[in-house]
Amino acid sequence: MAKANIELPMFSTDIDEIKIYELNHVILDLLLADKSSKRNILWATKDYLSYGNLYDEHCQIMPEQITYDNLNVIQPRVLKEKDKQTSRTKGKAEVFTPAYVCNKQLNLVDDAWFGHNNIFNKTTRFGWKTIKRKIVFSDKKPYRWQDYIDLKRLEITCGEAPYITSRYDMQTGAFIPVQDRIGILDRKLRIVSENTSCLEDWIKWATRSIESVYGFEFQGDSLIIARENVLFTFIENMYMKFECVPDVKLLKKIANIIAWNIWQMDAFTYSIPYKKKLPQYQQTSLFADEVKNNLCKIKDWRSKETLTYSELFKDGD
Repeated sequence: MAKANIELPMFSTDIDEIKIYELNHVILDLLLADKSSKRNILWATKDYLSYGNLYDEHCQIMPEQITYDNLNVIQPRVLKEKDKQTSRTKGKAEVFTPAYVCNKQLNLVDDAWFGHNNIFNKTTRFGWKTIKRKIVFSDKKPYRWQDYIDLKRLEITCGEAPYITSRYDMQTGAFIPVQDRIGILDRKLRIVSENTSCLEDWIKWATRSIESVYGFEFQGDSLIIARENVLFTFIENMYMKFECVPDVKLLKKIANIIAWNIWQMDAFTYSIPYKKKLPQYQQTSLFADEVKNNLCKIKDWRSKETLTYSELFKDGD
């Protein structure tokens, strides 16, 4: 691992893709990769056509389109112009949930799992107060801290992934300190930091935390921000615990996991955007084979299996 002399855009609402690219271009390539199509994720929005034909909704997002002279092309929703936010809300039902609402909903999930309330924080009207004491777990399955880390969680139509990691408040843009974050991954990483003392163990369980968290999104700009937020949540938590940052090899490994787990998908078809859903009466046709190849693939890191998202639903609905 490296001390913080590796310059990374940590602790910021808007992440600098140039620094990622210059550290190692493969990391940015992975954050743009679509594992299902073996190409890059698509723009999947008409918002960028003013930049040229290569920014069409059906085009792939390429590194040169979001770095150097094009650095500020993609921005978090809170930094977008108000009319752009409004048009995306109307056109794609894009609504970002305030962090305090995410927290209340996630607390309900944890209350049920732990069997009592106020595990990570106490809610207030428009916020929360972090509980600082170490969280207590059972020493028996399935309620050990390791079992909590391996719980699989999915944020559907995740946008910039506010339920996975609350790096900043989606409503105000205010950056949230690591120790006060409330997302699914934030909670897992807090547990890892409280229950590990050496860097090797921390990396093992922090990696498993990311392997257990999933999300999908249609629009490519939101998806790349979601992936960046997950990557930098990992980096920032390591820095807070050990005052060092991951080396390039580890960053590549984490970026590859993120590319699998935070993927681009049309939620109505379970496929890559703009690909048709498979009609039941055509399942044995050549057309069916083509459509099947367009279904989005995900990975179960514990079983090492790759499957299509549609396989999670027995009746296909």
